[in-house]
Amino acid sequence: MLRVCKIKRLCGVVAVAVKYQQEFLDSVVDDAKVLLESHWEEVALNKDKIKINPDWDAYYALQEQGKLKVFTARDEGVLVGYFVVFVSPHIHYKDHLFAKNDLIYLAPSHRKGFTGIKLIKFAEGCLKEDGVSVLVVNTKNHKPFHKLMEFLKFSPSETLYSKYIGD
Repeated sequence: MLRVCKIKRLCGVVAVAVKYQQEFLDSVVDDAKVLLESHWEEVALNKDKIKINPDWDAYYALQEQGKLKVFTARDEGVLVGYFVVFVSPHIHYKDHLFAKNDLIYLAPSHRKGFTGIKLIKFAEGCLKEDGVSVLVVNTKNHKPFHKLMEFLKFSPSETLYSKYIGD
């Protein structure tokens, strides 16, 4: 099922419609590869040791199982943002579906204004329609967007620590 929402934004004196939609991997994967590289450059840790190399087969398998949801923002057809979540019952709360974000990124050219807010709110609405009880979004401490999450009525719930232990 393809869900779409168009919202106009003013760009100078011309109104431009940013289109928010839920897409399948086939329709977004080529466009996403361009943004993924920028995303990785901006937020990844241990870049000298861990290179970006998505397991597309695993993503497709999760999509086939109904456990992967991809939400996008497109400006005149150009992918400017994505919000990707994994959906499944929580092992502690089997009566509830949880959606945990895998990726969230918005091109720097679209960070002013409401594009990011609208993308998250669009995804939240779709996930609620799908029966999701809890949406969990993580942010990077070195690239936080806590104020945005608080504006959207999210509450901080955990702190995640990581350490590179490879060779």
